[in-house]
Amino acid sequence: MSGTKSLKSAFTLVELLVVIAIIGVLVALLLPAVQSAREAARRSQCSNNLKQLGLGVTQYADINRGAFPAGSYACCSGTWQVAMLPFIEQKALFDQYKGFGQINASGEIDSVNMRYSSSVNVPVTSQVIKAYTCPSDNKVATRNTITFHNYVANHGNTAMARKTPYGVRTDGQPNRYGKAPFISISNTGQTPQVMRASDMSDGLSSTMAFSETIKGQNGDLRGFGWWQGGSHFETYQAPNSNQPDVAEQDQFCNGQRPNPPCIGNTSTGLPEGIGARSRHPGGVQVTMCDGSVRFMSDNVNLDTWRFLSTGDGREPANNL
Repeated sequence: MSGTKSLKSAFTLVELLVVIAIIGVLVALLLPAVQSAREAARRSQCSNNLKQLGLGVTQYADINRGAFPAGSYACCSGTWQVAMLPFIEQKALFDQYKGFGQINASGEIDSVNMRYSSSVNVPVTSQVIKAYTCPSDNKVATRNTITFHNYVANHGNTAMARKTPYGVRTDGQPNRYGKAPFISISNTGQTPQVMRASDMSDGLSSTMAFSETIKGQNGDLRGFGWWQGGSHFETYQAPNSNQPDVAEQDQFCNGQRPNPPCIGNTSTGLPEGIGARSRHPGGVQVTMCDGSVRFMSDNVNLDTWRFLSTGDGREPANNL
């Protein structure tokens, strides 16, 4: 009709609120999927890092007549992280590191320049090594500029000092140390000085080499892998256990979140032992001594988990 104004349609307040509510529901549904996809990508990168470590340790053993690297030399004269540098395309850093493995008959360091924290070595130990870093644990952690990382070497099913027996298995049998591919060398006269592939009579595919750890914060030194106490794990506890790890000293432990639980052995007298831990939901990733990578559930049978850390335990570890 001429002379009349056309009416323009518009959202009412109720309709606008309905649209906003629908968008909110869609975002709520989409966000977990996006986060899950991102974590899947991070976990994949972490798996690739562990695969690189696995291939590197097999190459190391091939070159060194079947020997694995030492887990560490006393407290401060280098760990497997140094030994593995040439095998993860970081030979220049390995060549730059001074005094690796140089300890005396008492396990002491003859010169301050042989420490991981000495001025000559800090240009190496202050580096964030991508192949040693899991992107799911994105905290950048340092202690006096020295970096933390996310992978640790297998020292067996009891404790750092290979205590045997230690505790009781879930089947009621003593939990006895059954060899592990990495050991700490405390002095030049220690026997053995290395572990070899031939010592892993359970089979390389049934013996773990590396697992994940969570980088400590606020004075917690887990993941401080250039140093002995931050470079190892044991399987006395299950993966991501809610039971506390036992640090070398009380001062190196901070069991407050976001750190996992821990206690020090200064006051408890318990043997030092650090569990495998990760930021991945439901478990941790591990590298076997043959270079393969597996995801181990937090709910894995504890005895099976311990069996997989022993190289000569002769346990039925293939019932995963």
